[in-house]
Amino acid sequence: MKRLCVMVGAAMACSAGSLLAQTAVRLERDGTKITRDTKVAPGTWRLPDAGDDGAVLIAGDGITVDFGGAELVGCTDEQPPDTYTGKGIVLRGRNVTLRNAKVRGYKVGIYATECPGLTIEDVDVSGNYRKRLLSTPEAEDGSDWLFPHNNDDHEWMKNYGAGLYVERADGVTIRRVRARHGQNGIIIDRVNDSKIYDNDCSFLSGWGLAMWRSNGNTITRNAFDFCIRGYSHGVYNRGQDSAGILMFEQNSRNLIAENSVTHGGDGLFGFAGQEALGEKPAPAGFDHTRKGCNDNLLIGNDFSYAAAHGIELTFSFGNRFLRNRLVGNAICGVWGGYSQDTLIAENEIAGNGEMGYGLERGGVNIEHGSNNVIRKNRFSKNRCGVHLWWDEDPGFVDKPWGKVNHPGSTKNVIAENTFDGDNLAIHLRETTETAIVDNRFAGVGEEIVADEKSRASITDKAELAPLTEPRYEAIGQTRPVGARKALWGRQNIIMTEWGPYDFESPLVYPQKVAGGPEAVVRVLGTGGSFRVSELKGNVRVSEWKGEVPGKLLVRAVERGVHPFTLGIEVGSQKLRAAGVLVWLDWQVAFYRWKDDPRENAEAWKKLIAGEPADRVRTTAIDFKWGGGAPSAKTGPDHFGTVATTTMRIPAGAYRIVTVSDDGIRVWIDNRLLIDDWTWHPPKENAADVKLEAGEHHVRIEHFEIDGLAQLQFRIEPQ
Repeated sequence: MKRLCVMVGAAMACSAGSLLAQTAVRLERDGTKITRDTKVAPGTWRLPDAGDDGAVLIAGDGITVDFGGAELVGCTDEQPPDTYTGKGIVLRGRNVTLRNAKVRGYKVGIYATECPGLTIEDVDVSGNYRKRLLSTPEAEDGSDWLFPHNNDDHEWMKNYGAGLYVERADGVTIRRVRARHGQNGIIIDRVNDSKIYDNDCSFLSGWGLAMWRSNGNTITRNAFDFCIRGYSHGVYNRGQDSAGILMFEQNSRNLIAENSVTHGGDGLFGFAGQEALGEKPAPAGFDHTRKGCNDNLLIGNDFSYAAAHGIELTFSFGNRFLRNRLVGNAICGVWGGYSQDTLIAENEIAGNGEMGYGLERGGVNIEHGSNNVIRKNRFSKNRCGVHLWWDEDPGFVDKPWGKVNHPGSTKNVIAENTFDGDNLAIHLRETTETAIVDNRFAGVGEEIVADEKSRASITDKAELAPLTEPRYEAIGQTRPVGARKALWGRQNIIMTEWGPYDFESPLVYPQKVAGGPEAVVRVLGTGGSFRVSELKGNVRVSEWKGEVPGKLLVRAVERGVHPFTLGIEVGSQKLRAAGVLVWLDWQVAFYRWKDDPRENAEAWKKLIAGEPADRVRTTAIDFKWGGGAPSAKTGPDHFGTVATTTMRIPAGAYRIVTVSDDGIRVWIDNRLLIDDWTWHPPKENAADVKLEAGEHHVRIEHFEIDGLAQLQFRIEPQ
């Protein structure tokens, strides 16, 4: 409980009509309690929440609290956002209205519980809690992954924070909420039959809108763009379970229409839930039949440029994806594992799968799905248009959900679609009774590939029921779809240690520079000019001043290892970058292997002692192959790399750093310093070593199994 509680409202008039006539209330003490219609005095009110029960408490029925633009702050200006604690405003009561508030510096900006009929409008919950991300442009850090699977005990709020968290309420209205520079925007927890519209919760490092056990809601004309973590363009694209819209544990009958949900980890990430699948205990008598995130309508949204999937909605029934834009998603446009009775129609599905994982790539990917209809979509330039398959998966099939719901991969329909320029239009693996009807193919690499266990009927004409136009009302005044067109494309996802860059405040990127003989430093922002105010190290820059946005090329003056620092002024702001350029002469050999290097050391030694498949010379080990290959002679998988050089450096302490996918070994002067001879995603390894002045021989061995491939090396003075 609070040490001090200040009551506001005892002498105030009861009618909302007299609100403006009241003396504005000053928020001077932690635990200020508001129980009547109230207008807050203007200004910035710094109220840390010592007891985690609310710096301001609003409790009452039918009351209106108007902050009038006043700001409630729970942190100091020097405090990093991963140390924010407490709740700014805690709200309880029926038919309460909260408007015009700015709340920042808390673990949770606004927390509303058991508040049917609540209205939250015109509030700004930017600048609340967010974790410092440990992933870098070179390598992903596994500690950054989110775990959304549990929230019945407020795990989302406790672990990840929120700008606005509303729970256990029906008939809620949330409109014109803004969230930036935080981890999560809006979370609704067991909120039903509510309206969420005209909000902009973008440039967050977690979820724009997260839903837990929430049904029958209208979610329209919101922007949930750039809600992402776990991405480095062209290097890795896992997304770490971030999403513009998250739907976990039985969220059904929701309308999601005309929202912009671009540049997320996923656009929409939906999962039936652990209770639904039987992965955790359910109430007595719980029936797993048709449990999931069911009967949702996704219409007219933009789910493009995700690190992983535009739409991921799995283990669920009866969903409809209509007239959405699904363009440029790194893995696939729609991932619908174990989905049933889904209608995917009249969508634009283009350019998906550039950084897919194995055969999970392209437009629509459905594993173990049945009775799904994929109809009248426009597929274009996907790695694969439609991919349906079944495989051995006892981990899910044998769960309580699988035992009562799963009929296999069967009875799906692919009809009246156009495929234009896709590498492969339709791919079937161990899927049966597929109806392929009246599709059109133009310029595709292959039209249909089916394995011997798949069964399909292919016809030009068939009697198909007409598509029924769904009736829905998209409420709200904004038109967010296409509003950020200038930022289209995944190349505009730029991650900092605190989350995605918002293209507003000045930024030098990267701030920690690692390169070969040269590296590019970008100066980002909305305009103006910059100048280089400081340059230390044996390097030079391409320009000393320029326009924002702009870029500088930093070059080493001579061969060797060159640490440097760079100071840049943008207006009155002083920004810095630092790094090391490494200019060496490398000899690199590539090999193709058959015997797994992890399991057959003698075969590996024999392989690299022989003639390589290809050779190159380079000035830096900075290979970001992604899904590509180092050479046409090696292919993208099952290749090995051996790189050697001799470097001349001064005596001192150094750190050797590698990023690899997969296995890596590094020797200096025949001393093994790094040994991670394993299969792994892009991973950073480091070793510290003291070296004498003079020449030192470096040798790197690397192997790639499958999927993405990467190999980088740098050395940094300590």
